Amino acid sequence: MENSFSLADKVIVVTGGTGILGNAFVNAIVEAGGAVGILGRNQQVAEERADAINKNGGKAIALVADVLDEDELIAAKNKIVDAFGKVDGLVNGAGGNMPEGVLAPEEDIFKMNIAGMKKVMDLNTWGTIIPTQVFGEAIAKTAGAGSIVNISSMNSKRAITKVLGYNIGKAAVDCYNQWFAVELANRYGDKIRMNALAPGFFLTEQNRYLLTKPEGGYTPRGELVIKQTPFKRFGHADELKGALTWLLSDASAFVTGSMICVDGGFSIFGGV
Repeated sequence: MENSFSLADKVIVVTGGTGILGNAFVNAIVEAGGAVGILGRNQQVAEERADAINKNGGKAIALVADVLDEDELIAAKNKIVDAFGKVDGLVNGAGGNMPEGVLAPEEDIFKMNIAGMKKVMDLNTWGTIIPTQVFGEAIAKTAGAGSIVNISSMNSKRAITKVLGYNIGKAAVDCYNQWFAVELANRYGDKIRMNALAPGFFLTEQNRYLLTKPEGGYTPRGELVIKQTPFKRFGHADELKGALTWLLSDASAFVTGSMICVDGGFSIFGGV
């Protein structure tokens, strides 16, 4: 019986593949039988992860590039096409927040760090769009069909305090996700799809200092997140694997422009 969830014979690039959630994305693809391009700025981590996968019988290649640098992305595209002959999918996992994109409650709202907010917006918005321009074209030209998965956030739909740049950046990703999915369908029919995965609160290197204390336990902000999450815990990175595999695979062949929340109920809970 054919397994429509299989990624066997598919080649998929993961931007942000050297991060915590990116590692889960990479492993999900390999576990489903796909070959993966691990793209990030940290060459050592990318190579270590690719080497480990290859030694265990999987197929992976390290791709070193900044998602805001088109020339570096084109070089990475050429490298993976040379290695595997095609690209079938893309996971736009690069993104996140930065300290300069945070407005603390005690700070003057009219004196916010505009440059910092723009930097975070650019990373999340253009760091999704530019890789799609490069690897999406590769999908069209080398495979003729495929799936692109963007990474959205709870911040895109609700007013999450402090992180304005991240909120706006992810809201832009949601707009792009729907707009580009329609444009892809207008040009390629059902052959090339785009959807978004919206994680709830998972601990990463970017948000750990906002949600947890160095000595252990939650910050007041972390406690508010837990209170607002019906499952009363943060997510584990591996809990994103199933939804991602589904969106990348033929099992979701009639799904495009959608946003799938993996959030422990955060997005639907009214707090009462």
